[in-house]
Amino acid sequence: MATPVAPPQPATNGFAHHEDLNWAEKEKLRVQEHQEHRATPKAQKLPKRTKKRAEDESLLSSLCALVCDNQIGISVNLILLLFLTHISFPRARRRTSKFIHLSYYNSDTGAYGCGADDLSLVALWIVILTGARVAIMEYVLDPLARLGGIKSRKGLIRFKEQGYLIVYYTFSWSLGMYIMYHSEFWLNLNGMWSDWPKREVSGLFKWYYLVQWAFYLQSMLVVNIEEKRKDYAQMFIHHIFTAALIYLSYGYYHMRVGTVILCIMDVVDIILPTAKLLKYMGYKIAPDIVFGIFVATWLVTRHVFYIMVCWSIYTHAPTAMAPGCYLSDGTIIPKNSTEEFNALGGDQIWGNLIKAYTDRQGPICWNPSMRFGFLALLLALQIILLLWFIMIIKVVYKVVSGQGADDVRSDSECDDEDEIEEEEEIERTTFLIDTINPEWAPVEQEVGVEALNFSRKNYKRSQNRSSSGRASGISIPGHGDRKELLGRIGCDKPT
Repeated sequence: MATPVAPPQPATNGFAHHEDLNWAEKEKLRVQEHQEHRATPKAQKLPKRTKKRAEDESLLSSLCALVCDNQIGISVNLILLLFLTHISFPRARRRTSKFIHLSYYNSDTGAYGCGADDLSLVALWIVILTGARVAIMEYVLDPLARLGGIKSRKGLIRFKEQGYLIVYYTFSWSLGMYIMYHSEFWLNLNGMWSDWPKREVSGLFKWYYLVQWAFYLQSMLVVNIEEKRKDYAQMFIHHIFTAALIYLSYGYYHMRVGTVILCIMDVVDIILPTAKLLKYMGYKIAPDIVFGIFVATWLVTRHVFYIMVCWSIYTHAPTAMAPGCYLSDGTIIPKNSTEEFNALGGDQIWGNLIKAYTDRQGPICWNPSMRFGFLALLLALQIILLLWFIMIIKVVYKVVSGQGADDVRSDSECDDEDEIEEEEEIERTTFLIDTINPEWAPVEQEVGVEALNFSRKNYKRSQNRSSSGRASGISIPGHGDRKELLGRIGCDKPT
């Protein structure tokens, strides 16, 4: 009887060179080679990747990823916990009310004082702004970005980040200008120093200043959540200086000059994100026009008006504010009364700068030499602004040369991250192909087969990168996103 011939088999598993063998002999040879393969050591495990995975699975990394991925839920739960505690436990209201209401209200004047209890309200608004930022980005700006034709992940992230800045700074700048317009220091630099110290302000003025303080403290967290930019260090230092200036100006009753500086800074943070959004949406000429407006506004506000404020601190403050110690009843102890002036703490610079937090009803002293401390912080901030202005000039040169406005803060940095992600994806693909070699039968090894995605992918390779890696459609969903998330929140070691 003739040997039955099996149906034709695809020429896989490394038997294309045994065409002269019948089906039974091929099957016998396949089983033999399969047994030999099972006796050999397992495929290489890439110890570096195993070590990296162990680092990614650390408790700190998991906690950071959890917090970053649930900002809205955490914020809402903290706010609900606060309000439920305030409603359900009357005895706790004297503490919880500090987070909800403005403190130090004076019913006689209808104004509010300043003090340490205001830090509770700042803490609450850090939580509120954290949740509101993500909610606005995901539920308002994300649909708008998709309607605008933006589909890529990087484009959506950029659009939402810049869109949120437009939303916040438009609100804060408008409110700040409203407060300035109805004040005695509107277009009057000397008005920032007259009648100092003003221990009480209106409720709107105080709320605005505390929310601004909360925003910059929360921004220090945001720069570590967002993808890293080339000017990450400058941006982080900028937020530190701004938060420190707000802290000191609030503690020393210099909220008026602080508001002027905040309004000077906020206006350009509306125009630049607008230019970026137009660019992300694919417009060609409009981003360059808006960027030109931004450059002019930046130059006028941050290198002219800002310097004028610094000059006013140096020249007007010593004459408008008489050196001495100011008591809460309006009495002034002049600086030339040396013994009494020193007894009230006139020579203690730091103690006076934070007087609103430590002794809000006590004497607060002004020494003209203290202005140099404020000037040092403001001029240090001006140095950072000059570094950014140099970057802006580079973009202007590209526009003039016909290359178009570009975001020098971020593009090259994010491109590097994309190349790293592609390289890691290729490394994982190579590992999987080596583990599941198409020339051998499958072996008993857990590789998460149910999670494999065999869809075709196009991998962009850098020209200067080695071409030894093999491209494949095999990938493990979630790993790339997790690493990218951990890198963004700073929980992963830099590669």
